[in-house]
Amino acid sequence: MDDYEAEFADHSPPSFTHRAENVIKDPQGFNPGLIVLLLVGGLLLTFLVGNYVLYVYAQKTLPPKKKKPVSKKKMKKERLKQGVSAPGE
Repeated sequence: MDDYEAEFADHSPPSFTHRAENVIKDPQGFNPGLIVLLLVGGLLLTFLVGNYVLYVYAQKTLPPKKKKPVSKKKMKKERLKQGVSAPGE
């Protein structure tokens, strides 16, 4: 057994050697799908954060919306519903 062990003492298993050589010889770099995903995710996040910032800014600086004036016809109907006679009737 000593001869056998001595013969292969400096060798590593073939699967390990093969994988190590592939990593050393052929570095892939970045995965293109990952780059696209990060780019689209970053743009979406920027859009959402920007919208939130604009919304908060608008709430602080813009005056509140003016309500539409109630028409005389609607006021008359409301008074009749409440039982108060409209003036002039």
